[in-house]
Amino acid sequence: MESISMMGSPKNLNETFLPNVANGIKDASKTTIGIIGSGDFAKSLTIRLIRCGYHVVVGSRNPKLAAEFFPHVVDVTHYEDAVAKTNIIFVAIHREHYASLWDLKHLLAGKILIDVSNNTRVNQYPDSNAEYLASLFPDSLIVKGFNVVSAWSLQLGPKDASRQVYICSNNVQARHQVIELARQLSFIPIDLGALSSSREIENLPLRLFTLWKGPVVIAISLATFFFIYSFVRDVIHPYVRNQQSDFYKIPIEIVNKTLPIVAITLLSLVYLSGLLAAAYQLYYGTKYRRFPPWLDNWLQCRKQLGLLSFFFAAVHVAYSLCLPMRRSERYLFLNMAYQQVHANVENSWNEEEVWRIEMYISFGIMSLGLLSLLAVTSIPSVNSALNWREFSFIQSTLGYVALLISTFHVLIYGWKRAFEEEYYRFYTPPNFVLALVLPSIVILGKIILLLPCVSRKLRRIRRGWEKSHVTEEASGSVPHLSPERITVM
Repeated sequence: MESISMMGSPKNLNETFLPNVANGIKDASKTTIGIIGSGDFAKSLTIRLIRCGYHVVVGSRNPKLAAEFFPHVVDVTHYEDAVAKTNIIFVAIHREHYASLWDLKHLLAGKILIDVSNNTRVNQYPDSNAEYLASLFPDSLIVKGFNVVSAWSLQLGPKDASRQVYICSNNVQARHQVIELARQLSFIPIDLGALSSSREIENLPLRLFTLWKGPVVIAISLATFFFIYSFVRDVIHPYVRNQQSDFYKIPIEIVNKTLPIVAITLLSLVYLSGLLAAAYQLYYGTKYRRFPPWLDNWLQCRKQLGLLSFFFAAVHVAYSLCLPMRRSERYLFLNMAYQQVHANVENSWNEEEVWRIEMYISFGIMSLGLLSLLAVTSIPSVNSALNWREFSFIQSTLGYVALLISTFHVLIYGWKRAFEEEYYRFYTPPNFVLALVLPSIVILGKIILLLPCVSRKLRRIRRGWEKSHVTEEASGSVPHLSPERITVM
């Protein structure tokens, strides 16, 4: 690495703070970046800046103690000296310590202060930390940014973590300079405009699986319901009727009956939301009418529902592979063989059952393969390598194919048992009958949307056609506006 320059900051504010991208790291060594604070984030940020060719000066309350934890090329000094040496300063201290910089207000005037702080809970204060910092130092150029990047990702580099950095500021020039700094640190800056967006930026790291809460609750609710349903039918019913103890089925067999039903139900919910959205647009004859909030949230959670469906299907496969390993299964196999010998049956081959199981397993493997493809293409790195048509073909067309094959998988599993009275225990339908309800509705709805008379109208609506315009034209109530009076929204 080239020698790091110990030059100070520019004297006037109109001077360019950051080097030109075309000049690369060689020019970056001429720029000094200041950091207020000596915590873990400040240490990791310092290492990252040094690797990119910047000279770093760190301000600390106890510079002698803090200097031991920084590289020797870093100038660790007091707050006042650090502020005087640079015009771009990362404020890496907590909100409650902002007031400790009050005595340096005259030195911070006109300088860029990058607030990287976060809170411990969402909307913890009436105003954001960056807005509070701006109120304390109105003569400084406050920029919010880099708070969504962890110290760990700064040390390892952005390749091993999220590369997006959200930046906002009321000063356009300061915002653009921090955006350029983020680019030179190999991050992807996202400009969110004015400092009023800082509140949303500070809430981003505090969100815990925001889009996952609803799908997870739905998955757990479905799993609980179908588990209890299977338990009552397959364990309680034999015990009540014949005093037969089948409680050993709870850990594996009952769970394994629950998993595929939840998987295919979640997959149906993924595409049911799209059908409802299409029906909504057909009913109102426009694509410009907002969806109801519940439908809008449902559409946004389709990825999470699909991934949960894949998870339940994969676990179902693992459980199914373990079924022959159970001791109970071995005992049942031996008892069946003994009964066959006792009945003097030499050949128990059943052609119909053989074909049923072969097709049942084949359709299950194909559906799991398609679900795996859907899950892989939902990964951002894979998704970014596909254009919209390719992504839509996989997620929509192949997704419906996966749902159709999964439905065949369940149908073949049920076979004739849906019409046999003995399988309706406690007058309740078998599990596979319940599993077929929602997929059948979705497939039927998709077939209706594929009808030429329906699909043609839906395509026109999604291209901007509106039923209200046709109604107004038919009634003769459409005013003839001159081109000068037409406003493009």
